[in-house]
Amino acid sequence: MNAEILQPIALLVAWSMVMWAWLYATRIPAMQRANIDARNMIGGSGADLKAVLPPTVQWKADNYNHLMEQPTVFYAAAFTLALLGMGNGFNATLAWVYVGFRIIHSLVQVLVNRVIVRFALHFLGTIPLIMLATRALFAAFGFHTFGVAH
Repeated sequence: MNAEILQPIALLVAWSMVMWAWLYATRIPAMQRANIDARNMIGGSGADLKAVLPPTVQWKADNYNHLMEQPTVFYAAAFTLALLGMGNGFNATLAWVYVGFRIIHSLVQVLVNRVIVRFALHFLGTIPLIMLATRALFAAFGFHTFGVAH
């Protein structure tokens, strides 16, 4: 299968793992500085740490969680297009644009966390996602006359 759209999918998966590593690289030392002994903890969740850890540490966890939310729609739409042989051309370009917005959104959230900037990036990044989801829907139902072809 020759589907260019698999490249941005793979990059977003890899980026999610980078954010996972960054999350733990900052959270574990912050927990140690706060004298939290994770070995003896029972129950609880990451949200419980918000009151104890610095916000800059929590921002990484929040972003990792965000990468597990909306991008699931991206993966479904992109894989649908790839499986239908329509993962090249404009569809691949839309995927790259979406992934670019997600990575920039991550960097803004974990470094400065300006909410209005994050909101703008999220909003603008959702536009190519909506387009991909719509094109995947049309392709899945065979509506190739609506400009869905590669």
